[in-house]
Amino acid sequence: MHSRTDHDGRLVVVGASVAGLRAVEAVRQAGFDGTVTLIGAEPHLPYNRPPLSKEFLRADVDAKAPYFHSEDSLRSGLGVDLRLGMPATALCVNSRTITVGEEEIPYTATVLATGASARTLPGSSQLRGVHTLRTLDDARDIRAALVPGVRLVVVGAGFVGAEVAFTARAMGADVTVLEVAQTPLVRAVGEEMGAALGGLLSRSGITLRCGTAVETIEGIGRVESVRLADGSILPADLVVVGIGAAPATGWLTASGLELDDGVVCDRYLRTGAPGVYAAGDLARWFNPVLDRTVRLEHWTTAAEQGALAARNAVDPAAAKQCSTVPYFWSDWGEHRIQFVGLPHADEVSVVVGDADSEGFLALYRRDERVIGALGLNQRRAIMRLRTAIAGRATWAEACADVREPVRARR
Repeated sequence: MHSRTDHDGRLVVVGASVAGLRAVEAVRQAGFDGTVTLIGAEPHLPYNRPPLSKEFLRADVDAKAPYFHSEDSLRSGLGVDLRLGMPATALCVNSRTITVGEEEIPYTATVLATGASARTLPGSSQLRGVHTLRTLDDARDIRAALVPGVRLVVVGAGFVGAEVAFTARAMGADVTVLEVAQTPLVRAVGEEMGAALGGLLSRSGITLRCGTAVETIEGIGRVESVRLADGSILPADLVVVGIGAAPATGWLTASGLELDDGVVCDRYLRTGAPGVYAAGDLARWFNPVLDRTVRLEHWTTAAEQGALAARNAVDPAAAKQCSTVPYFWSDWGEHRIQFVGLPHADEVSVVVGDADSEGFLALYRRDERVIGALGLNQRRAIMRLRTAIAGRATWAEACADVREPVRARR
């Protein structure tokens, strides 16, 4: 990269989670010596979100938050103008300014990384004991309520919901997971493998009810029960709602940027406005490896995009495409689940182990290419397959690489 050393350059990064932090780190490592401003809506220093539903939820109430850096290392070490506890409220592409409170902060380049906001169930926000899990404060509130014997209902059998369920069960809670779809995790890993992972939930002492919609969450001041669409009622002391997240684009509605389930970008993470890039959960971009436009809510993607978007923003002449292969992981107790690629396949085949066991590897085929892989306790194999998918490996090549007979499941 031809590092930009313009002392008048001003990079403003909006969003102080992993994508925003990686953006700041990347430009400093690349030699950018202009002003770097990092804006965060939360009052907390940038912290790592994945532990919130696992290690941090199990930790002692006085446990230290999973911060990436101290304030001094950000301000002095990285030379960051740190603005925390005040969200950005507007972007003006004509004046190249971002509004925070009463101030308009100028930029020569900006990376938008405001992430996504947890979806909620209508009518439940006034009841104590009903939570989403997106922020550090959310995790602290849930942790305070997780005591042995507590009756926990998790709404949504996605990965965050499953992690909370496993963690709570290990802490002695009575856990029920509700999923409106007939199969858990169907959008993330497909129907067949979703059913396999649902079996892992059930075998761990967690009650899983699929094809079940929530009608209302009931209680006087505090949650007491969950009423389902079929009329049944589940007693509940604690409810965690994990029904997905929506990209945080509300502050950009008057900006003139193209918004469509996120901020629309090209393969370089550029928006349609000069000097404006997006990264992380907010970005909807054309991925040349996948040959399609996607928006991904994965930690790894956010970290990789934040760094790339910032380098492209301060040195557009040397811009590189964002060709990342989707990758996410989820820890369910002692089990590590990993997925690479996309789940929309013509065929899914278990090539190592058995789908009903405590360890297996499944490959996803579209036409003659391998386009995805799911592993339960298969760490090294999954990372090799991420490289294979990036290299457009054929189905036959991927099967040969894992060196196990393939049992096709059509």
